[in-house]
Amino acid sequence: MTRPARQIKLGAFLSPTGHHAASWRHPDTPTDGGTNFEHFKKLAQLAEAAKFDAIFTADSDGAWPRAGDPEVRRRASQGGGFEPITLYSALAAVTKNIGFISTVSTTYNEPYHVARKYASLDLISGGRAGWNVVTSGNPQAAYNFGLEAHPEHGERYRRAAEFVEVVKGLWDSIEDDAFIHDKQSGVYADPDKIHVLDHVGEFYKVRGPLTVPRSPQGHPVIVQAGASEPGRDLAARTAEAIFAAWQTLDDAQSFYRDVKGRAAAIGRDPDHIKILPGVYPVIGRTEQEALDKIEQLRALIDPKIGLSLLQSLGGPDVLGAYDLDGPVPQDLPETNANKSRQKLLLALAARENLTIRQLYEWVAGARGHRVIHGTPEGIADQLEEWFVSEAADGFNLLAPTYPAGLVDFIDLVLPVLRRRGLFRTEYEASTLRGNLGLPLPTNRYAAPHSLAKAA
Repeated sequence: MTRPARQIKLGAFLSPTGHHAASWRHPDTPTDGGTNFEHFKKLAQLAEAAKFDAIFTADSDGAWPRAGDPEVRRRASQGGGFEPITLYSALAAVTKNIGFISTVSTTYNEPYHVARKYASLDLISGGRAGWNVVTSGNPQAAYNFGLEAHPEHGERYRRAAEFVEVVKGLWDSIEDDAFIHDKQSGVYADPDKIHVLDHVGEFYKVRGPLTVPRSPQGHPVIVQAGASEPGRDLAARTAEAIFAAWQTLDDAQSFYRDVKGRAAAIGRDPDHIKILPGVYPVIGRTEQEALDKIEQLRALIDPKIGLSLLQSLGGPDVLGAYDLDGPVPQDLPETNANKSRQKLLLALAARENLTIRQLYEWVAGARGHRVIHGTPEGIADQLEEWFVSEAADGFNLLAPTYPAGLVDFIDLVLPVLRRRGLFRTEYEASTLRGNLGLPLPTNRYAAPHSLAKAA
């Protein structure tokens, strides 16, 4: 296999106890992980010592729907935890290089609030913030914001496209050298370098300027995760990194070529978009040890909880009418939530001839992402294959349990990748953008202003 000049980028997708749905029942996980700051501090510092590019946390503006059965609600892990920007502001004080990527929805927030919070985190961390742009796949969020129903999929993506442009405009509204702070002359700021945005669009009317200056990395890294047709368009226009969920090398390569091709078609450099598929590694010193770890977690899944994990396929309300050990029905109604995830699960079930039980056992681990298992060498082989075959620029690691799954990857797999020249031994920069190999964003106001001054 040809050795690449570039190196793998790595994110650690953190969760309170791990990514397996039953991880909270595992004897080695802290059941209070979601609100245990010392737990997250330990994970962040482990990932930083291992030279990961970033840690990532997902978020939702509503509790994920569960079946009406009280027993399901009683047994299901509710996933409660910190609001991620608040958490990362605290973690910024106990780390130095690792990036912080968190999810914030464009459907249930306002652009000014998002721009200000992320700009603040970016300054606090010295340029290590990233925003994972989502349109919300959870319909329950609507009821927390005075709505009677979740907005339609296409409308959510139109709103998202405008939302991101407004946020980027607000981040540009203060130029890098706008604040002079000259005590001798008494000049605090150059008003010519502080700009009113005056955005008026389909969904938003925002005047600006922002009240937070730019950070050392210009502005936070924009991350996106949608794989639907509108999601791919949004990513090609706005994303600097993409979290993806693919099962086969062919599908991952197709997505990689498609999104980077769309970006090139509108004048963007494809290398300035890093595609990072999610991967769920179960690592053993032997193949049998890895299989034993899979079975240990699988045995902890309650069937009712398993069905509740298949919400994009209708969950217990729809699938409960079918035999758990029968095939997954392919004629299910189209969801208004996460369309790409529904399509992925149906395709997987058909390709692998999975029963409903086998599908929820699979989802319980990786939540739709790629599952790999084996020895450290075998795990490294699978990551290298996708990386050198232009299916990925790196990976977003979903450990089955925390902290053990992250420690296993760091102690067992990273040394193999380093021996192959595939992963760094030291950080290249102090900012997230610098470590990902992304350029500083050009402030839309800076070039015209400089030209005017020169004239």
